[in-house]
Amino acid sequence: MPQGIRKVLKKKNYNLSNIVDNWGRVVGRDISNVSYPCSIKTFGKKNGGTLILNVIHGNELNIEYKKQEILEKINSFFGFSYIEEIKLKVVHEKRETSSNYGVSKLKKEKYNKNLENIKNQELKKSLNKLIEAYNSKNE
Repeated sequence: MPQGIRKVLKKKNYNLSNIVDNWGRVVGRDISNVSYPCSIKTFGKKNGGTLILNVIHGNELNIEYKKQEILEKINSFFGFSYIEEIKLKVVHEKRETSSNYGVSKLKKEKYNKNLENIKNQELKKSLNKLIEAYNSKNE
């Protein structure tokens, strides 16, 4: 990857956001179900950052054994050696991630009630499709 591109990507935690958004796809379901990225410390280095990984209590040993596999998968995802080390931080339960931001049943009922007041049928239909598409993508 060109140096200029790497510099841009490292700014403003873009890489952490990218790892969080793609965590399940990058490391697989077995790892993503018991861990999630917390932060990346680069200490001013160009390469060789440290990923702080939250691990659900009781799964530390399993993730400790898979550190090298996780490193390889993350660096492969970026196409260059961005993470050099992984440090584990034990947590008691998994935090809700962005994949759980769908519209709840209660909110959907509220939206449907508000949609009844819209007279333009095409707009009403489009808004319903938008909510359904959003929910199906975030399930």
